[in-house]
Amino acid sequence: MSAALGIAALGRLPYGEALALQRDLARRRITGEISHDLLLLVEHPPVITLGRGFRPEHLPTPREFLAARGVELFEVERGGDVTFHGPGQLVGYPIYRLDEHRQDLHWFLRRIEGAVIAALAALGVPGERRAGATGVWTAGRKIASIGIHVRQWVTWHGFALNVTTDLSYFDLMVPCGISDVVMTSVARELAERAPRDLWSRTVEQVIVGFAEVFGQTPQLEELTPLTGSA
Repeated sequence: MSAALGIAALGRLPYGEALALQRDLARRRITGEISHDLLLLVEHPPVITLGRGFRPEHLPTPREFLAARGVELFEVERGGDVTFHGPGQLVGYPIYRLDEHRQDLHWFLRRIEGAVIAALAALGVPGERRAGATGVWTAGRKIASIGIHVRQWVTWHGFALNVTTDLSYFDLMVPCGISDVVMTSVARELAERAPRDLWSRTVEQVIVGFAEVFGQTPQLEELTPLTGSA
């Protein structure tokens, strides 16, 4: 019998609230208060996050300009460099206990890539990995970014899959610190073949992808977002 995977569809949520919720859930997963893995699925208002590998030259846009455009800025504990989250982008935060799977961070990253690639395949977009880089590409263009944090073998942060994202936001930075990267989205790759229910279908296929890759049974989870940050 496969283990349960709690699925929490949070809708559109400010980044700070989602971050506080992740940290709280991770703490409760570490202590055993929560006994199964979780996958939070969310869409954020425009925000740029800076990971542990951030280099200042990868965000040349003045912070005042970002604020004027309505883009928030957060420095966070995840791995990786600079990235964007915003409307039309499906962000997934897996709260997993790796000591109940495999105590191998690289294995976990490859599994997340595999789940996203499986979801894209079901939508008609051929996903691929790039040697030496974390994330998912299609025809050489990057469609999903991944960056996680782990403490006592419990993970948080996760992946960002561009579905109908306004890709011009990525012009504000050097996405993930890759100078020659071309960002794309599911909608752009499908063009006129994109179904009207693309968002809901993407959410559905991501859930299926995670369940299959990790051998888990998805179940809906009711979570209450926290106010403020941890």
